[in-house]
Amino acid sequence: MPSSIASAVASASSKVDYAAVRKAVADLMDKDGYDDGSYGPVLVRLAWHSSGTFDGAIKTGGSDGATMRFAPESGHGANAGLAVARDLLEPVKKAFPGISYADLYTLAGAVAIEEMGGPAVPWSPGRTDAVSGAACPPDGRLPDAAKEQAHVREVFEKRMGFTPRETVALLGAHSLGRCHTDRSGYDGPWTRSPTTFSNQYFVQLLEATWRKKKWSGPTQYENKEQDLMMLPTDMALLWDKAYRKLVEEYAKDSSAFERDFAAAFGKLLELGVKRGGPAAAAA
Repeated sequence: MPSSIASAVASASSKVDYAAVRKAVADLMDKDGYDDGSYGPVLVRLAWHSSGTFDGAIKTGGSDGATMRFAPESGHGANAGLAVARDLLEPVKKAFPGISYADLYTLAGAVAIEEMGGPAVPWSPGRTDAVSGAACPPDGRLPDAAKEQAHVREVFEKRMGFTPRETVALLGAHSLGRCHTDRSGYDGPWTRSPTTFSNQYFVQLLEATWRKKKWSGPTQYENKEQDLMMLPTDMALLWDKAYRKLVEEYAKDSSAFERDFAAAFGKLLELGVKRGGPAAAAA
């Protein structure tokens, strides 16, 4: 980035009242009774999908640029439904024009986690915005829910650079939200409290009896009561011995899960950020 542009970005960022941005995002979360009563899960998904396109081998993708605003990335199948979150945040961007979209999308995810009862996620500003879709990563960078252990390791550990512990902790974000047939093709929530951050995802993985759902949609699993679901990527955490040990740990120790999730999610939000390094402190 040319020094003149970097200076302008730094100047604009320094004038942003990030505490006020946090409050503005928090105030939007329960607006309109969206989905299960909160926009929180879709804001977490926005931050996740903005960041999870990073490829460590070639250092492209990630949260810098907020490239999801542009085609073709905005139209990638994995991002179906995220226009809801981007549109929700537009009034915040207008109220605080100094914040980049890239900072806003990631900060909104961190705020949503905290507002839904989760841990404080390390976050710091400084991301910049792309000006066109030329910087969009190719389709297929995000995890494919239809695949299992080898895919999880390939994407999380090899491509994005997470440890097995960080990988399992990050998948614990499935304690929030639900799948929609008109977006991912899958259907249903992972837990019975989809707007409350908890370790229930791991508890349900271990305690419920999971079987393939009999339907015309993609392969997914349902519990005996048929009110919860798991994806093949979720079941992979049970089928893999190393991952299962971590599932068992987090099911028993919610504090350990919250600690590890906060660190891993903070690291995720930093992927691709040109100023380098995971955020060390919340802004």
